[in-house]
Amino acid sequence: MATTPDTLIAYPCDFPIKIMGAMHDQFAQSIVELVIQHDPSFDAAKLEMRPSSKGSYLGLTVTVRATSRAQLDDLYRALSSHPMVKVVL
Repeated sequence: MATTPDTLIAYPCDFPIKIMGAMHDQFAQSIVELVIQHDPSFDAAKLEMRPSSKGSYLGLTVTVRATSRAQLDDLYRALSSHPMVKVVL
């Protein structure tokens, strides 16, 4: 019987993560600070921001340098539990 790998991702790699939260002055900066804790090489200049059509929400895309599944899992948990974050994809 063949074994399957735990993940289909080959590490290290650039990995985009989409984050949605309510429009707030400190939302993007808070997320950047959190992401840097998990990926010190993260370049905030590459942060993509898209406000919702009514301006109530802000969508962010961060592309992190993923080095392991554990790193990504920890980052997803931290983002998901952040009080300003509504959705992480």
